[in-house]
Amino acid sequence: MIFIDNRQDKIQITEELEKNIADIIEYALKEEKVNVPCEVSVVFVDNEKINEINLENRNIDKVTDVLSFPMLDYEKGKVFKDVYKDFIFPDIDLDEGSLVLGDIALSLEKAKEQSIEFNHSFIREVVYLTIHSVLHLLGYDHMEESEKKVMRKREEEILEEFNLTR
Repeated sequence: MIFIDNRQDKIQITEELEKNIADIIEYALKEEKVNVPCEVSVVFVDNEKINEINLENRNIDKVTDVLSFPMLDYEKGKVFKDVYKDFIFPDIDLDEGSLVLGDIALSLEKAKEQSIEFNHSFIREVVYLTIHSVLHLLGYDHMEESEKKVMRKREEEILEEFNLTR
């Protein structure tokens, strides 16, 4: 189940945007072998709010584009399909039978700025940030160069399926 919650009023949310986000999340989960009912929450915020969230959670007083809050733990270098693909989750990890993968906070204001900066569509930028965050929820990271290459490759493979490449 995908929850989208708009908590900003600076950027208009269209049905097309919501559909693109839901479709790409569902596709990524399927491709990443998430074979259990699950939940992902996407919260749209503005730059001020994402700055607050960044400060509260990471002690970084700076606007960013997207933040991911995974609910599962992963060993370094392992992702969902490596660890949990055939795992039977206990009830404590489930919410009414669904595995809660985590939350995504996405600044639509920052996404708009970046879409202009990178000269591509707003939808492409939001969908890219969403898939980037979903991969974080599934254990991907980009702190080291080797991890970054794997994550970037995976992002591009998923975006290609939706004709949303750069």
